[in-house]
Amino acid sequence: MIALGLGGNLPFEGSPTATTLIHAIRNLCSDDLVIRAVSRFYSTPCFPAGAGPDYVNAAVRIETALGPAELLRRLHDIEHRFGRARVQRWGMRTLDLDILTFGQSVLPDDAGQRAWLNLAPEDQVRATPDHLILPHPRLQDRAFALVPLADVAPQWWHPVLKKTVREMCEDLPQVEIGAVKPI
Repeated sequence: MIALGLGGNLPFEGSPTATTLIHAIRNLCSDDLVIRAVSRFYSTPCFPAGAGPDYVNAAVRIETALGPAELLRRLHDIEHRFGRARVQRWGMRTLDLDILTFGQSVLPDDAGQRAWLNLAPEDQVRATPDHLILPHPRLQDRAFALVPLADVAPQWWHPVLKKTVREMCEDLPQVEIGAVKPI
């Protein structure tokens, strides 16, 4: 089961973020990538609070013949078409597309995954991986990713943490889950 996270908090060419996500989902569809499920769209608070407009987030479950690196390149191409500028880590953006899960793949390996899972919060802002990390290393910490993912893959099981999406949601503070509101 392959799942992607979608998000943004800046308009693109005058269109609101939800419209950008709809168009991005259409751009994902191709001969070698099929969308199997789309979550509801959610309004999620900007982090840190007050740093900009709130986000719109969603998740899609896909099937693809692409490998993880090829899929990531495709996502970056689509982000670029929608005006994504990688100026600041975790900064505001028109579109963000992330590979959340790629089946039960663990990249680069179990030790590499655990190193990113255990990275101190203050280091997460500064550290940028030079290779693809799967599952997404912050997935278990982010209600804005887990809540939409629960719409399309609630029983997906994290191969390192040994928890389902539902269980990871239950581990988050209720105030964080409650801040993720369906649009």
